[in-house]
Amino acid sequence: MTHYTTDKYRIDIYADQTFTEGSADNVNQYDFVYFDKSEYHFPSVFGIKIYQDDKLLRSAVIGSIGGGTTIHDTSTIIENDRLVVCCSDTIFCLSIPNLTLLWRTQADQATCFEIYKYQDSYIIHGELEISRLDKDGEILWQQSGADIFTTLDGKDSFVISDNYILATDWENRKYKFDFNGQSIL
Repeated sequence: MTHYTTDKYRIDIYADQTFTEGSADNVNQYDFVYFDKSEYHFPSVFGIKIYQDDKLLRSAVIGSIGGGTTIHDTSTIIENDRLVVCCSDTIFCLSIPNLTLLWRTQADQATCFEIYKYQDSYIIHGELEISRLDKDGEILWQQSGADIFTTLDGKDSFVISDNYILATDWENRKYKFDFNGQSIL
């Protein structure tokens, strides 16, 4: 379980792979269920709970198809009024503290590894695509490469500098993009 704290709230996010929509046997019950429509098992299911002064305010569960993901330092962005989370191939944006679904966007054909805030938008490091989403979840641009955007050792596969985005693929090819999605390498 990962705990985030803001000036008003504690937000807990955790894997809840045993949750089944509509089942009475779930360990956790949620106020909201935000699942993609699918007949397949979701590789990533995350429970989210928001507390104020140790009192549970709201809870939600999100799930999506695509590659499995985890919650880590760069998979979630907490803003004053919203929570933005990578979950499989999708980016979910929920309101804080109500956990109302503001939008969800499939930002990669396979898996969304990381999300970064850039001005009033988001840069997504996906397995197959590097994407930029606006604050409403609309895709501004996407770029792909010759192979997946990760390296064998997982190090230095994605870097955002002040002037560009640098992504490295499985074969160690480098891709350099400006913030408008144009290749500059």
